[in-house]
Amino acid sequence: MDNSIEFHALPSVAAGRARGGRDTQQDDLACLYDPATHTYLLVLADGMGGDGAGELASQGVIDVAHRLWERGEWRRQPTSLFLESLCQAAHAELRRRQVRLASGATHSTVVALLVKDSRVAWAHVGDSRLYRFNGRRLMGRTEDHSLAQLKYRRGEISECELATHADQQQLLRGLGGPDEPVVDHGSGDLRRGHAFVLCSDGVWTQLQDDELGRFAQRRDQHEALHEAIHLAVERGGISGDNVSLIFARPQVGSGRRRLGGGFWPALWQAIFPIRRRSKSPVNTYDEV
Repeated sequence: MDNSIEFHALPSVAAGRARGGRDTQQDDLACLYDPATHTYLLVLADGMGGDGAGELASQGVIDVAHRLWERGEWRRQPTSLFLESLCQAAHAELRRRQVRLASGATHSTVVALLVKDSRVAWAHVGDSRLYRFNGRRLMGRTEDHSLAQLKYRRGEISECELATHADQQQLLRGLGGPDEPVVDHGSGDLRRGHAFVLCSDGVWTQLQDDELGRFAQRRDQHEALHEAIHLAVERGGISGDNVSLIFARPQVGSGRRRLGGGFWPALWQAIFPIRRRSKSPVNTYDEV
């Protein structure tokens, strides 16, 4: 079992991943920051598909995120429209990559957060999650596109069973499938005390909501991230999934005032070169 962590940080952001009990790493991350506008783009993808396709898929999602960021698409489009464009472009990229494979399927989840002009917007497809906290109080989280989540909505299982239910890994939506993905969106104002957690299912199946809230509010985000990832890997054991996690506590409206004095000398970008992990509910994908 691999307990090593790939780690990086931006202003008010800490992120990292570990392979856990898997032989390959199928999670990928990107944390992008523009100090001139105090804008963040945080993206996490969890690939699936077998025969190395999962690594190729999650890498494809992150490659698209970087490409759109570098083009400055986030400057010209409303936040939710940009995130929709990112998800649809990533889906198209995975379809192109699929053609080059002899076997396997380039499928991936995605969860993305854009912080811009004291507004936050998020989007997701699959079962990688975004949690929103005010202090340690959970304000909400994304709803998984999984068969287990569907059964929970129907009252067939309890919420505490989601993490361990056999159908948790049966996804009803994903990038790279035969149909264009239906993307779920949310948005709101950024307030003092708000914290955000993006994670793959290797994290949320092992850590409780209140634990994530406590870690996300720790003063030392770097230390908190290391402890959270190590705990998820330890609880997952030798059969545990890949683990990827982002903590973010963006400061409200601080970017432009600070830049006026040259506080940030250059554009910050953190690139995670990580390689490995639909619209129709009849198309389900087994996560591996």
